Amino acid sequence: MKKDNTHLGRREFLRSGSLGALGVLFGGTQALALDTVVKPKRRERPGQRTKCAVIGAGVWGREIIAELSRVSGAELVAVCDHHPGALRRIERESPEVKTVEDYREVLDDPGIDAVFIATPSHLHREVAVAALEAGKHVYCEAPLATTIEDARAIARAAKDAGDTVIFQAGLQSRTEPQHRFVDTFMQTGVCGEMVLARSQWRRKESWRRMGATPERERELNWRLHPESSPGLVGEIGVHHIDVATWFMGARPTAVTGFGSLTIWRDGREVPDTVEAVFEFPGGIHYNLSCTLGNSYEGPYDLFCGGDSAILVADTRAWMFREADAPLLGWEVYAQTERFFRDTGISLMADATQLIDDGVDLEEAEIERETPLFTAIDDFIECIAEDLKPRAGFREGYEAAVIAIKANEAVVSGSRIDYSDDWFDLS
Repeated sequence: MKKDNTHLGRREFLRSGSLGALGVLFGGTQALALDTVVKPKRRERPGQRTKCAVIGAGVWGREIIAELSRVSGAELVAVCDHHPGALRRIERESPEVKTVEDYREVLDDPGIDAVFIATPSHLHREVAVAALEAGKHVYCEAPLATTIEDARAIARAAKDAGDTVIFQAGLQSRTEPQHRFVDTFMQTGVCGEMVLARSQWRRKESWRRMGATPERERELNWRLHPESSPGLVGEIGVHHIDVATWFMGARPTAVTGFGSLTIWRDGREVPDTVEAVFEFPGGIHYNLSCTLGNSYEGPYDLFCGGDSAILVADTRAWMFREADAPLLGWEVYAQTERFFRDTGISLMADATQLIDDGVDLEEAEIERETPLFTAIDDFIECIAEDLKPRAGFREGYEAAVIAIKANEAVVSGSRIDYSDDWFDLS
């Protein structure tokens, strides 16, 4: 499964209760005026077309198709899926797009420049390696694969393809402006010595889907079976894990996992609630919890240091300074929000530019593009300008290895030490 695609604007986010729950969690609430709405500015690529195909027309494939239609300079020309019903839906919604059942037909088409791989995770390897060998630019959803062997094969194929072929892993936080903006603060050491970190993802949903036949139903429910699924840690947690390793600038040295079936006891074999505790250099522990049994608080990432804590939730972020932290100077001019006992400094991407444009940040609703949109837009930009992706094959591979081993720890209820050999692509 791919990263949760419910990326809401501020008004919808408030209405959903997620941000309000976080306010309660951290000791307060927010008062936000919504009189002015500021729309995001998009990159324009006049006269330039990257012809694209999407392989996998399931729920997430259709999300990619929808966002791809809004990206300047990208043109969707083909969609591939082996299931006729999925293709009939595409034909109804996008009659101008070619539909095919065999992905090799896409790869053999010299008119297609780039492919988006949105098949189930355990089927990525065959398509991704073949696409790279065919010289196509490849956007492969995360996790890259469900085994280290398959993930390594994809990463090596991307490495062997050279710099003329763009490979981007679907680690959307790497290209999301707010996360990139927060990372600039993390890298300056504004948190001080790191103390601990934690992430969570919570939804009340079964993950189970209905099919017309038992065979089709099992195919649709690949996430519920261990032979085809890396579980919640692999399908969802991989994105939070990637943010943690990125922000902290290190890989974990070990992981201890716990998992259980707490609510969806319907014959599935994959836990619906998991906890993973990662050990990082310097004695730092990072806790990741994911559940399909409860939606309270929603997803967020929290990093606590001796000088301050940084909270990232959806496309918003705050910094909470400790009373004894050294004064930085700029924070006295920053926008703040009261959280009961503490004051959170709002960390907002493009704030300086918005102020220069005459936007009152306290009165305006700042709309953001979805992380999926910015990931696709960056992929097209890398193709157009021959740039190195922010989430390339190495980032995608390392995130997959960490998540795959974490899932093994969850399933076995054990501690696993990470080996440097697992990350070697030579």
